[in-house]
Amino acid sequence: MEQKRKGARSFNDLSQEILNQLNSGEIESANLTEWLAVNQTLLLQNLLQQHNKIHYLEPILAEIAKLKKQTTNTLNETIGVSLLNETSKRNDSQFLKDISSHTSDTVRCWITYTIGLNSELSLSEKLEQIQPFAADTHFGVREISWMTVRQSIIANLEESLQIFTKWTSSENENVRRFTTEATRPRGVWCEHIEALKQNPELALPILEPLRSDSSKYVCDSVGNWLNDASKTQPQFVIDLCKKWENESPTKATAYIVKKAMRTLNK
Repeated sequence: MEQKRKGARSFNDLSQEILNQLNSGEIESANLTEWLAVNQTLLLQNLLQQHNKIHYLEPILAEIAKLKKQTTNTLNETIGVSLLNETSKRNDSQFLKDISSHTSDTVRCWITYTIGLNSELSLSEKLEQIQPFAADTHFGVREISWMTVRQSIIANLEESLQIFTKWTSSENENVRRFTTEATRPRGVWCEHIEALKQNPELALPILEPLRSDSSKYVCDSVGNWLNDASKTQPQFVIDLCKKWENESPTKATAYIVKKAMRTLNK
C-alpha cells in the first residue's frame, strides 16, 4: 500500500514521478516532506477536471490570489472554504461527498474545512461529520481535522467535552487521541483555550478514561495536554499525577506522568 512508502527525506530527493502522482491525486503523501511538496493549485485543477467541475477553478483561484502569504496551511484552508462556498452556491453538496474519501490526503484535508468552517452546521453536526477524518490513517488529515473545529470547540467547550467523553471509549486510537489533541490548553499553531488553562479540571471527564491508554499515540497527547496545563496550573497537574500513580500503577500511566511533568521537573 502507498502509505507504507517511507517517502523522500528532502525536496531534492523527491522524484518527478512521485510528485506528478501527488499533484494528480493518484497517491497520498508518505511524510511531511511530500505533504509540503504538493502543488495544491495544480492538484485542485486536476481534481476539478477529473470530476467535470472545472468551472469551480476560476473563483477559487481568485480567492487564492487574495492571500497575503501562500503557505501549505493557508492554501489548505482557502481551497477548502472556497469549495464549500462554490458548491453551496450551486447546491452541489454531492461533489463534496464524492471526494470526501479521495485517495489524496490533501483533498481530504480540504474537505475537513468544508465541515469545520461550515457555519450552517451545529457543533454536534460538525463533530459527527469530522470524526471519520479524526480517524483517518493519514497524519496530515488528522491534524487538520482538529484544527478546523478548534474555534467551535472553544465557543462550545462544555458541549464539546460532553461529546468527547463518549469518544474516549472509541476502539479507534486516532479518535481517542483527537479528544485531547483538539482540546490542548496551549495547542500548537492555534489559539489557546483560556478556560482550560485556568480550569483544567473541566477536562477530567476526557483525561481520566485515557490515563492508562493502550496506545502510545494517545498517551503522548494526554501527557502533552497536562504539560500544557502545568504552565498555568502546576498544582493541579502535580496532584493529578500523584493520584494517577497511586490508582493506576501501569507503564502507560507512568509514561504519561513523566511527559506531563517534564516542564515542572526542569
